[in-house]
Amino acid sequence: MPHVPASRHVQYRKFLTRFDFTGFRNQMHQDRVLKLFEVRNEGVYQQLEQARVVAATDDTRQMTALAIADADADILCLQEVDNMAALQAFENGYLFRMVGNGYRQKYLVEGNDSRGIDVAVLMREQTSDGERIELKGITSHATVTYREFDLFNDELAALGLHPDDRIFKRDCLELDLLIGNVPFALYVVHLKSMGGPRDGVDGRHVTMPVRRAETLAVRRIIESRFGPGETATGNFAICGDMNDYQERVDVIGRRRTGYRFEHQREAESALDVFSNGGFAENVIARRSPMDRWTLYHARGPQEQWLCQLDYLWLSPALAQANSDRLPEIIRAGQPYRTIFPPGQEVERYPRTGWDRPKASDHCPVVMTLDFK
Repeated sequence: MPHVPASRHVQYRKFLTRFDFTGFRNQMHQDRVLKLFEVRNEGVYQQLEQARVVAATDDTRQMTALAIADADADILCLQEVDNMAALQAFENGYLFRMVGNGYRQKYLVEGNDSRGIDVAVLMREQTSDGERIELKGITSHATVTYREFDLFNDELAALGLHPDDRIFKRDCLELDLLIGNVPFALYVVHLKSMGGPRDGVDGRHVTMPVRRAETLAVRRIIESRFGPGETATGNFAICGDMNDYQERVDVIGRRRTGYRFEHQREAESALDVFSNGGFAENVIARRSPMDRWTLYHARGPQEQWLCQLDYLWLSPALAQANSDRLPEIIRAGQPYRTIFPPGQEVERYPRTGWDRPKASDHCPVVMTLDFK
């Protein structure tokens, strides 16, 4: 039985090789530090934006590489990757200094995001136990439409969507793997972002129909692959930034007066599609309720909470084969503004800032798996 530290999801954002100058004309895209200055000339704005990005990127990428090194995963699932050149530059310039020449297998397929950000996978050639990691096939599901999967409904129509629109806002990237000659299907996703409130309704609920369609589509793809009633016995994992949560920990209080933490379940979530009927297990739920979070959200003292946005969903068979294992959440790349519950504080990486630089808003989720 191969012992494989695989299916390790490391959620990082913006592996980019280009500058975004749209902030000169659209303040919604403008970095907050440049809003402090009156810049009337677009050429000057572009010079300032280039200097800002270059200055901030080096620290950020060093922290990203440190978090990946701490994960020490054989398979890395990534989101918001600009292109293969950006991924290669990051590995050569930063990750190599932390882990050496390890991730020789790299896979990225362009998806649907208008900003050009995609999901990607990095893999070693073999596990830490010496078992071969082999790609047998890779499939993008970016072109699947609501009509093809019969998922269009009135909720989606109310959001201005159409039956022939593509379901996935980025992609559902399917990798057919052999790990130590054991079949393993890996699905990497980055679901629709929550966005801002609309007509008095918070962004999470406004956009939930889109994410629900995405999760239904992922489940349909997996069920089609394994056959009716056979998903319970197959080896698969769904990894990625789900942009939704089934529970959260409310952070109540202020810095001067201190904080208290209250755990609460959500009445509904797009992720219920995965948990319903025991289709897959969110293995992070094996941790204590206060210690499952991968992201700190705050919009002032009145709105702050910790929640899990980053997931490893395992098939019943894979979850059962690893029933005694506990996933890790690497939080050393979090900025100092993140409020940790008592007993969870960690030592941050060097040069971490109050809000930035940081490794990411999201924390890597890591798990060691045995395959049968």
